[in-house]
Amino acid sequence: MTSRRVDVLARDAVFDGYFRVDRYQLTHELHAGGTSASLSREVFERGHVSALLPVDPIADKVVLIEQFRPGALAAGWDAWLLECVAGIIEDGEQAEGVAVRECHEETGLLVHDCKLISRYLTSPGACSETVHLYAGRVDATTAGGVFGLAAEGEDIKVLSVDIDEALELLQGGRIVNSKTIIALQWLALQRNNLQKIWS
Repeated sequence: MTSRRVDVLARDAVFDGYFRVDRYQLTHELHAGGTSASLSREVFERGHVSALLPVDPIADKVVLIEQFRPGALAAGWDAWLLECVAGIIEDGEQAEGVAVRECHEETGLLVHDCKLISRYLTSPGACSETVHLYAGRVDATTAGGVFGLAAEGEDIKVLSVDIDEALELLQGGRIVNSKTIIALQWLALQRNNLQKIWS
């Protein structure tokens, strides 16, 4: 797939707080040829994320976390979501290393093997955020408790869940965030192969 031309005429920060919002003035190449009119678009500069689904192939379990999410609250949904572990990739960090570190910080578990599931854009119509999504081999026998960094306002409940139960939660609509949906759907397809590799 070839890349088409985009001309950024201006880019200004219209908000710079916990997150940043930039306003772009741009034109882009059209499918039928020629160039678009000048467009004004705001983009939420979220940063880039590394996420990991902890999998215990021997116990046939995954480890999920539950935490408060203000975006879900603003959308009128239950604000406590079941998720994979995840964290922001800072400048100079490698995505896999961030995923492994965040797993230990948010669950207390060590990751013994790591496998890339996908890299994707979360909401490219309005947000620059990308996700590097992994599965990680862990020992879930000690999983549980409450973790997180108080200085960052984290209050993270750790749950060890049978894979079949996690897939039922997915099918029943209890899992509602993209990284965990993608990770569990991938696990449903790769479960037998992963157990052979990691057991």
